[in-house]
Amino acid sequence: MPTALVLYHYFHPDDVVSAQHFADLCTGLASRGWEVAVRPCNRGCRDESQRFGAKEIWQGVTIRRVWRPAFRQAFSLGRILNTFWMLLAWSLASLRERPDVLIVGTDPLFAVLVALPWKILRPNTRIFHWCFDLHPEAAIADGMFREDHLFVRLLRPWLRAAYRRCDLIGSLGACMTRLLRRYDSKLRIDTYTPWALSEPSAPILPDPQERAAMFGSAPVGLMYSGNFGKAHAFDTLLALARRLRPHGVPFVFCVRGNRVQDLKAAVRAEDTNVSFGGFVPQQRLERRLSAADIHIVSLRSEYAGTVVPSKFQGALAAGRPILYAGPKDSAVAQWIEAFGLGWTLTEETLDEVAAQILDLCDRPEALEALKRRCFSVYQRHFSRQVILDRMDHDLRALLKLSRPQPQEVPRV
Repeated sequence: MPTALVLYHYFHPDDVVSAQHFADLCTGLASRGWEVAVRPCNRGCRDESQRFGAKEIWQGVTIRRVWRPAFRQAFSLGRILNTFWMLLAWSLASLRERPDVLIVGTDPLFAVLVALPWKILRPNTRIFHWCFDLHPEAAIADGMFREDHLFVRLLRPWLRAAYRRCDLIGSLGACMTRLLRRYDSKLRIDTYTPWALSEPSAPILPDPQERAAMFGSAPVGLMYSGNFGKAHAFDTLLALARRLRPHGVPFVFCVRGNRVQDLKAAVRAEDTNVSFGGFVPQQRLERRLSAADIHIVSLRSEYAGTVVPSKFQGALAAGRPILYAGPKDSAVAQWIEAFGLGWTLTEETLDEVAAQILDLCDRPEALEALKRRCFSVYQRHFSRQVILDRMDHDLRALLKLSRPQPQEVPRV
């Protein structure tokens, strides 16, 4: 039985999205014959006063939590202190742990740096880094640092050395892979996309009451649901909404985040087909998402590769096409084009996208066929089972342990 030690800042029962993905990863490997241990901190992500027990066994996974002071993750100083604390604890763990594979995420910041002491003290341990966010690239896109900032210039050689010591790096798409290869063109990188946290067994049917409340009697309704922060764009979305306003095509934004006020300020009084909906509890989320015919995903071009919107997988799992307002050279745009999953919206494609959405208003059977295609593509290429089968196969390959070749998934 191969052994894996997983290093991630937060874990079950924390409900932060990335912690849920790593929980799925751990239980998925355990069910595939791995002995899995994980070392998260003992604190909640959104509430540092929340504390969890030091050790437990959960669904076949051994959880050994690192005690950590209640530094506030929401503040820069607290985040830096948390990073140093966890990296030190994980580095010291290499003195007593002997896993076959070390799996490292990207929380806290620069977590990949633990590859340096681990490769020195445990040279036979294979290291897999699953890169959810890319730093300091995300901070540069955010305007926190310039490319030539002293901190960035001092950090990059250490990151380059850490990446080189990883036996396998998992990126979220081709745009992230391009940024990673700037550190070393010879890095072994493959794509492992995060799956939807909710995976219905069939395309979800709209709830009639929710549908009426969100979109009235409109033949096609578009929805953006989730966080709307600095990485998200809205200019082209509002431009498209204004082109479709005479035809009564509604856009609903159920959003929270630090750019919501900017979005609301950009909506004009005459934008009568643009509205805002509140958040709903997790148990009502599927009902809310089912109301829309098309799900909206957005990304500002400067963030391409530093993050990949997880709403993409959620929309496909629900059997919904995607309107993506983002750069054409990003992974999401490539998947949309490769599989016919919706539209990539730019200033150049505004008229074309508007015409195609209007065409769907008059052809409900074409819209339903598109929904079925999106659901099918998710099941074949992006589902939790498919991605975990690939991870299991590739991690065993690092150890030269054989397993049947899993179903092929996109590596763009």
